[in-house]
Amino acid sequence: MTPLEEIRAAAAKLEQRVEALDDCRGPWYIVNEQARPYPQNISNIGVPYCVATTTTDPSHEPTLAQYICTMNPRVGAALLQLLQQGAEALEGHTIADDEPLLVAARAINYQHVTAGGQR
Repeated sequence: MTPLEEIRAAAAKLEQRVEALDDCRGPWYIVNEQARPYPQNISNIGVPYCVATTTTDPSHEPTLAQYICTMNPRVGAALLQLLQQGAEALEGHTIADDEPLLVAARAINYQHVTAGGQR
């Protein structure tokens, strides 16, 4: 698969995932962030879904839950647009391995994971 095909495949995969979320598209928030209980519950604003829970010790900032909320589906939709626009702009050009769109595409396509861990 060429780098451009990788970017387009990631865009297609991300589009399918974002659309499949239906009405759980965010933004997301930590329901119980101020109380700092264990675990932290992440929900969708406007729709009473539990998106995820994390288990950060109450004596530490709930950084994992905060990160999940930051990377909600609205970010995914924006990244989808960047991938689609970037693929158009990069067509006909040589794409370096460190091109940010290609790096993101490979992460979305799980190509950054090998049997022995990350590469």
